[in-house]
Amino acid sequence: MNTFEIKEDFYLNNKKIKIISGSIHYFRIVPQYWRDRLEKLKALGCNTVETYIPWNLHESKKGEFNFSGGNDFVKFINIAKELDLHVILRPTPYICAEWDFGGLPAWLLKDSNMRVRSNYEGFLNAVDSYFEELFKYIVPLQITNGGPILMMQIENEYGSFGNNKEYLRNIKNLMIKHGSTVPLFTSDGGSIDFLEPGTLIEDGILPTANFGSRSSEQLNNISDFMKANNFEGPLMCMEFWIGWFNNWGGEFKRRDAEEVSKELDDILKIGHVNAYMFHGGTNFGFFNGSSYHNSIDPQTTTYDYDALLTEWGDITPKYEAFKKVISKYTNIPEVKFSTNIKKINYGEISLTNKVSLFNTLHTLSNKVISETTLPMEKLDQNYGYILYKANVGDKRTLANFKLVGMDDRAQIFVNEDLIYTKYKENFVGDNTSLDLPKEKNNILAILVENLGRINYGASLISPSQSKGLKGGVMLDMYFHDNFEHYSLDLENIDKVDFSLGYKENTPTFYEYTFNVSEIGDTFINVEGFGKGCVFINNFNLGRFWDIGPTNYLYLPGPLLKIGKNKIIIFETEGKYRDTINLSDEPCYTK
Repeated sequence: MNTFEIKEDFYLNNKKIKIISGSIHYFRIVPQYWRDRLEKLKALGCNTVETYIPWNLHESKKGEFNFSGGNDFVKFINIAKELDLHVILRPTPYICAEWDFGGLPAWLLKDSNMRVRSNYEGFLNAVDSYFEELFKYIVPLQITNGGPILMMQIENEYGSFGNNKEYLRNIKNLMIKHGSTVPLFTSDGGSIDFLEPGTLIEDGILPTANFGSRSSEQLNNISDFMKANNFEGPLMCMEFWIGWFNNWGGEFKRRDAEEVSKELDDILKIGHVNAYMFHGGTNFGFFNGSSYHNSIDPQTTTYDYDALLTEWGDITPKYEAFKKVISKYTNIPEVKFSTNIKKINYGEISLTNKVSLFNTLHTLSNKVISETTLPMEKLDQNYGYILYKANVGDKRTLANFKLVGMDDRAQIFVNEDLIYTKYKENFVGDNTSLDLPKEKNNILAILVENLGRINYGASLISPSQSKGLKGGVMLDMYFHDNFEHYSLDLENIDKVDFSLGYKENTPTFYEYTFNVSEIGDTFINVEGFGKGCVFINNFNLGRFWDIGPTNYLYLPGPLLKIGKNKIIIFETEGKYRDTINLSDEPCYTK
């Protein structure tokens, strides 16, 4: 039986081990490529892989769990074991990871008193129920039971959020209650300001740090913190940030390979490392998170992270620079890559059908009528779009039209004509006028997009985490009542009825069909489109937005099939092309 212990250093089977790890998120990669990415990690010289487990992916609806297909983290971990890789697992309720709501499930927000990452009974009960199911899968994978998991994390960067040690102990105790038997750790920023509130060093729990620069200084900070608390343990950077994530409208972030590999060397001279990210992957579907910089700042579909592998798994110059450094500390194994991955230029694909959202609305969603506007969560909707619709009466000009409690992006239509698009967090105080042109029965429609919940910082618990219209719609001096609600999570894109007609300059579904005789990775070029999301054979590839920095969506080959394939693009700005190009190269904004 293998053993793993934390003393003054890490010990595997009573021998010191230098942990050289890389982060790979199974949920950002199609499962057919898990082995390829893990083989490339081993070929770098790493002996360990680290991954999070996002709660909202596995329990998207309360009490309904999914650990199959792309959610089968057990299969991912067993592949790592087959490759003689150890595993660091981070199954904490909150993960950050630039993932929607930091991995917390949206249904928590149905409780108006909810306080996440706290001792609030409703939150701890939800974690308890989740862990009860989750740990059935984790327990056999621990090294104490013959598996590859060496250690697990209690909370993630809690020192950047709170200092409630009782809460940290509650999470620790829930993990132990449900079967955790391996050593536990915390990870926080590498200064006393983060380590003091975020760790359980007083309980003998190993503190680790997350940083991307000034590595020697940061590790010395942890060492000083340990000494001040009479704690003896190894020094580890649990997240060595070798790149960074991207937000829509920003520049694509890159970091110099020589500079970051020098930092790696500084870490390995005195401690242990987990490179974040070894391979970033893709924020498929609507799972991207958002930063908060005076307003919601959503992150891109690509989670390239300027990692050692590209979004599509190619080895980079930074990979080779890291390999050179790692070879100073361990032997680099010979690894034969077993997955044949090719890129294919499928060329131009022609439009076959199109239908306006307004025409197929009733096939996508069951109408809900309420006196007041309801947010998504009250309608058991987690992601996507929601459309509010109401008859606002006779012809007139509203001097003050306001949306109250709208924190994302709203498109306002009158009689299906787009009037304007708003991004403000709250429309109170915004003197926006609105013309109602028809003599009678003017129909107001408001399409709100959930851009992604905030994944980090104080805004994690702000009211903006609830999506849709939370306050209501004001027409001059009063709130208008009686709205139709249409939830558009787009979980089954087959419900779109393309026979129902098209109207220019409205949100529209566009269908492109093509035949494939050979399977390979490709890139959908979305130049000429405005904003929306793309589906391949009913799988949500993610969002696009013409503000960049990317103008492509990566389409992994395993999502295609021999024969007929169907791409559906939902576009909200009225911009589209009669053909799209499936290229063997990605396209970035110029």
